[in-house]
Amino acid sequence: MAEQKIFAGPRIRRIRKAKGLTQTAMADGLGISPSYLNLIERNQRPLTVQLILKLSAVYKVDAEELQGGTGQSIAALREVFADPLLSGELPGEQELVELSEGAPNAAAAMVKLHRAYREQADRLSDLSEMLAREGHATQLSAARLPVDEVRETFERRPNHFLAIEEEAEAFVALLQPADDLAGALKNWLKREHGIAVRALPVATMPNWRRRYDRHSQRLFLSERLSPHDQTREIAMEAALLRMQVVIAAELKALQLSSDEARRLARFELARYAAHALMMPYQPFLAAAQRARYDIDVLRARFAVSFEQAANRLTMLGRSGQAGVPFFMMEIDSAGHRFRRAGAEGFPVSRFGGGCPKLPVHAAFSLPGQLFVEAVEMPDGAEFLTIARTLEGPQGAFNERPRRTAILIGCDIGFRDEVVYEAALPAGSPPTPVGPTCRLCERAGCLARAEPPVTRPLGLDEMVTGLSAFDFQ
Repeated sequence: MAEQKIFAGPRIRRIRKAKGLTQTAMADGLGISPSYLNLIERNQRPLTVQLILKLSAVYKVDAEELQGGTGQSIAALREVFADPLLSGELPGEQELVELSEGAPNAAAAMVKLHRAYREQADRLSDLSEMLAREGHATQLSAARLPVDEVRETFERRPNHFLAIEEEAEAFVALLQPADDLAGALKNWLKREHGIAVRALPVATMPNWRRRYDRHSQRLFLSERLSPHDQTREIAMEAALLRMQVVIAAELKALQLSSDEARRLARFELARYAAHALMMPYQPFLAAAQRARYDIDVLRARFAVSFEQAANRLTMLGRSGQAGVPFFMMEIDSAGHRFRRAGAEGFPVSRFGGGCPKLPVHAAFSLPGQLFVEAVEMPDGAEFLTIARTLEGPQGAFNERPRRTAILIGCDIGFRDEVVYEAALPAGSPPTPVGPTCRLCERAGCLARAEPPVTRPLGLDEMVTGLSAFDFQ
């Protein structure tokens, strides 16, 4: 049977340089001449099966790494050049191979640019159809925006993915990180995939949190990030490599409607997996129950940020081993929503989350301070809420820092299990709130920002109420 031959010159060169070897040194290790290695690196000689085995034995190179998804990259490039705008520039198969192998970052950038172009064209097509149908300018339906579809999908379902949790537990058992998860993940990435991790200054990475360079096989992290956030970025990269099968299965189960939505959801699932690595389910649940869900105790215990520990509290939904069913939401000072999630899904119908009287809005007045309140909905449902500001990536002297606020809540029936119950004044009534101004019928509310859609506005010129939107 004929030997399988692989042309992978640029990858051999990249592996050699990553290991700091000259052509002579690598050739000696492989038992071939430097001139023959030079021909291999210039794709003028193929890799034989025997040489692949030598690379694996001497330099611990994975055979799959030598092929490294080249076929998939070439297929993506072929689709790019099949676009009518580029049909006259269609390169030959060898040119595609050379582009994919010799300049993988440039090839990936071309694919990404073409993908963005196609998605933008689809959005403009949707907008044109809608305007033609309705005859006037209106807002785009949220279902047509992938980011909104992903948000709503995650908000409706419980924030718990059992398969990812189990895979994360197996990964942690393999790593045995002790008190240095970041170090263990870096070692694993280098050992198993040849990926080195390096933090770069803001001037070098002005617009990125994280960037993986395919050519040098290095993962770059911005120095803007706190040590906790840097660990999460490393954990996300490791999860996307180690857990790609289970993440793909969970992604398919979400049944999203577009490739863009699936990419956004894949990022969220990787973020979930990173939290599961940083705070393994069983130890975190046990620690949370002992500490009565004190977020500051948990952040210190697991060396994570307040946001990461609070987010993890919403994931404790394993059957038979569930914690208090917390929910959370994060907003900025203008009220823009970044994420909402809950152990049983975000309780939009019961809690809403759009009331300006919620403590999450007051948290911006005293950054870093905890606000603990019991709140009551118009139907009598009560919730225990905890709010606090979060600091974003570190800015430079002349940059305004990014600050958001997070609200953690649970049904008031769990108050005895939560340490924050002690902050509620004895005998004081809960703060009356509503789901959102448009759906709230509380009269005389000083915080009302909009009139309710369910009641007619008052038109009595002789009487002025407390709100700018009086209603009958």
